[in-house]
Amino acid sequence: MTNQTILDRIAASADYIASKSPLKPEIGLILGSGLGILADLVENPTVLPYEEIPEFPVSTVEGHAGELVLGTVKGRAVILLKGRFHLYEGYEADTVSFPIRVMKKLGVKTLIVTNAAGGVNVDFDPGDIMIITDHINFMGKNPLVGPNASELGVRFPDMSEPYSRRLGKLADEAAAEKGYRLRRGVYAAMLGPCYETPAEIRMLRVVGADAVGMSTVPEVIVARHAGIEVLGFSCITNMAAGILDQPLSHSEVMETADRVKDQFLDLILTILEKL
Repeated sequence: MTNQTILDRIAASADYIASKSPLKPEIGLILGSGLGILADLVENPTVLPYEEIPEFPVSTVEGHAGELVLGTVKGRAVILLKGRFHLYEGYEADTVSFPIRVMKKLGVKTLIVTNAAGGVNVDFDPGDIMIITDHINFMGKNPLVGPNASELGVRFPDMSEPYSRRLGKLADEAAAEKGYRLRRGVYAAMLGPCYETPAEIRMLRVVGADAVGMSTVPEVIVARHAGIEVLGFSCITNMAAGILDQPLSHSEVMETADRVKDQFLDLILTILEKL
């Protein structure tokens, strides 16, 4: 894909979205499996199904509604993805991260990403919320491979602080105010769609991962390439393979996300007030 082609695709999506709402969002949110409830609190929402947006991919996963929502939350102009895209759906890395390019074009400066993840750290419990402090990319893909458009970012972007320490501190303050316990840790991204084997989880623990999932990293790489500040959360919806003597299932992921959604929602709302 040529640089001009990607710039044209971004412009087509952004122009369509801008034509549907006069809002100028500065905060973007990506909601993972079972965490889309935040979209229900958006005031004066403009809801756009992904399939209606030119050049946009379409989400195919249960628990991902497949809608883009613009509006205000706590007085802040936001653009929200109710459902994301994954490499395991057959998309390329630059496609799953394409909405971040569109957000940047629309004016987004801060991105909050959330995901459902398996707990690798044996001290974690299902239902914990973890601030992502760093990540390890085991997907074998990078969304920046290929020609680099200088209009989008530098050829060799710095990744020494993929997740903002400033925003992480703000999240800690919000949790302390509410009396919530937050974990902190490293998120490992695997290709999926099968869950990891016990041996793979032991490997991840050795290399320093605290949680594992199948998303988020391509989005964060592109966000940092674009100069967007990132705050990331993992909802620990289950313990990873081999930790407990039970099989893993997507239904367990959804059930745990539903159980903690009120606390998670309250935390995000408090953070938005502080931004």
